[in-house]
Amino acid sequence: MRTQVAIVGAGPAGLLLSHLLWLDGIDSVILENRSRDYVERRVRAGVCEDPTVKLLRDVGLAERLDREGLPHHGIVLRFDGEDHRIALTDLTGRTITVYGQQEIVKDLIAARLKAGAQIHFEVSDVEVHDVTGDRPRVTYKDSAGAVQEIQADVIAGCDGFHGISRPSIPDSELTVYDHVYPFAWLGVLVKAPPANDELIYANHERGFALHSMRTPEVTRLYLQVDPSDSLDQWSDARIWDELHARFAIDGDFSLHEGPILERLLSPMRSFVVEPMRYGRLFLAGDSAHIVPPTGAKGMNLAVHDVLVLSRAFKELLQSGRTDLVESYSDTCLRRVWRAEHFSYFMTSMLHRAHDADPFQHRLQLSQLRYTASSTAAATSLAENYVGLPFP
Repeated sequence: MRTQVAIVGAGPAGLLLSHLLWLDGIDSVILENRSRDYVERRVRAGVCEDPTVKLLRDVGLAERLDREGLPHHGIVLRFDGEDHRIALTDLTGRTITVYGQQEIVKDLIAARLKAGAQIHFEVSDVEVHDVTGDRPRVTYKDSAGAVQEIQADVIAGCDGFHGISRPSIPDSELTVYDHVYPFAWLGVLVKAPPANDELIYANHERGFALHSMRTPEVTRLYLQVDPSDSLDQWSDARIWDELHARFAIDGDFSLHEGPILERLLSPMRSFVVEPMRYGRLFLAGDSAHIVPPTGAKGMNLAVHDVLVLSRAFKELLQSGRTDLVESYSDTCLRRVWRAEHFSYFMTSMLHRAHDADPFQHRLQLSQLRYTASSTAAATSLAENYVGLPFP
């Protein structure tokens, strides 16, 4: 099989890259080790930055997002028993939109298949070869177990943190930056209407909690837990008791309980590799960087990566220009490190470390109070949260 761009991974990064390339008349093939049903049901991020939404509109992928997505004009910081609203739109003129990553994946797959794209699901034993030459290859077993080969001009590794793309690069060629946080998130999807119209970030003596949503009928809730915890330790009753305690406020507020549809434990880490390119293998999204979800940046970073990468591939493949592929890593990493810093800031300000001393807690409260009371501090948070403009 011959194509211009071989894409490993059918998450938001790989699918959007294929769509952007198609708009420029560039052929691609996507390989995905999971089934279509799995990737369309995999619940991940839900906050779309303003630049992400604008890009999806510009490339014809926002029809359902505009119909079903939930625009938000602010977020709430809850501490000291009170709510403190950060007015995102008033401070920046922009909004965020709550629309599940799995919904974006559904839209992308539908658009790609309608355009006749080749997406091969349930492949295995994927390997990349000859990436330092000008004729890289990808080999794999298809869903029937037959060995296949794709010859390409370039390869995009969009297969996530646990994929094969990054490990295919020699360790000596990468610098790894890894920071593991001393807590994890327990996330639950609940069949009940949200208790608030906007996201609530709660700093409580028992630990952090986040109130989010997916639709007007489905709420997404998170609890800071110990990273050694298991799901077996968290019964429905314990989850609700802890949520009610951490969202308690001096006023009228109550969570809407309902059946828990899904629960997931997620470790918290910051991770970056440099560079995001090795020969003709280019990393994008979670294969190159991970951010803690507190800043709502993961999927949005992947969108920016593939926007930059699609422009670089267009110049390389259609005019022979190499400057954009050569600068791809540096261009993306500037935004990646800004997002890493913002996510670290949000995580450190809102979570309670189990071994934190009273001094650290007072520093947290000082930062929260300053952010909530200072227009300059609130604007900085809002500007980063809604997303810095795409180039």
